[in-house]
Amino acid sequence: MFNEGCDYQMVTALRGDFIGNMSWFQAVVGGREWVLRHTSALECLGLFVGYLNERQIEVYAKESGEYENISYEIVDSFDKLGIIEFDNVRSTCVNQTINDMLCNFDNIDEQALVEALATYYYLHDDSFEGLVIETENQDIFDSIRDWATDYYNED
Repeated sequence: MFNEGCDYQMVTALRGDFIGNMSWFQAVVGGREWVLRHTSALECLGLFVGYLNERQIEVYAKESGEYENISYEIVDSFDKLGIIEFDNVRSTCVNQTINDMLCNFDNIDEQALVEALATYYYLHDDSFEGLVIETENQDIFDSIRDWATDYYNED
């Protein structure tokens, strides 16, 4: 895609070109040395529905890539990440994703995180059982816990 006043920059296929998030992730991320992270991982995990006409995909990668609409967090290795795979798409697992976002709370999509926590809570019979919050993230988790538990209440 050519942007006026900018050098040539590559853009991957966009969410609007696909029926669902997973088909988009399969087309763009599937089979690559990338791991979905943050909001993209929440979408892959089914904890957040995403946004209409979404463009950005967040990944962990071992090196930066050529796409302007992919946010690359460069890591030396994936060994210390909790990773799961769905249909050739790798994503951080629920605990890894939640803790990563809590750790980087000032720079994340808070709405996506709270909705994901609310969905997790609802799907686990009004409980966060099974969710392991790292000690250094506990205060931030506690500060948004009530927001998440009340998220789907109609009152």
